[in-house]
Amino acid sequence: MEPKTMIDSLARSGASLASLVDGMPDDVLRRRPAPARWSPLEILCHLVDEERDDFRARIRSTLEDPTVAWPPIDPPARVVERGYNAREPVEALAGFRTERAGSLVWLAGLDAGALDLAYRHPKLGDLRAGDLLAAWAAHDLLHLRQLANTLLDVLGEDAAPFSTRYAMP
Repeated sequence: MEPKTMIDSLARSGASLASLVDGMPDDVLRRRPAPARWSPLEILCHLVDEERDDFRARIRSTLEDPTVAWPPIDPPARVVERGYNAREPVEALAGFRTERAGSLVWLAGLDAGALDLAYRHPKLGDLRAGDLLAAWAAHDLLHLRQLANTLLDVLGEDAAPFSTRYAMP
């Protein structure tokens, strides 16, 4: 794997994620298409936390000392505990952009040879720093798809009494 490929993917997907929510009306950002689904704002806040507390932190920890246990995280619980949907969207977006920019700078300085260092995850087995980098890029794309699907559902609601079915036979 060429780390630059993953880093470039993170730069592109980060810009895409930010552009999808930038300037969006507050009511749309906070709307959940279904009770069990996240709002666009909740998705964005999750990405801010993942940037700080998950991928970057865990890659760093693995590179510094792969024997140190990672702190536990519970993304679904954080949505409620941290009140994602009550946060200010402009601040959340600025936080994401700031954290992503910091991540990209940090990642650009990584030693590609160190990406083979592995952390022994209690459930998943050995996870190399390179595995985490690849998963980070995939995670972004999964949430880009989730955000697009959420916005598509919201658009369908807002189009009533008209239908979007012509676009999605």
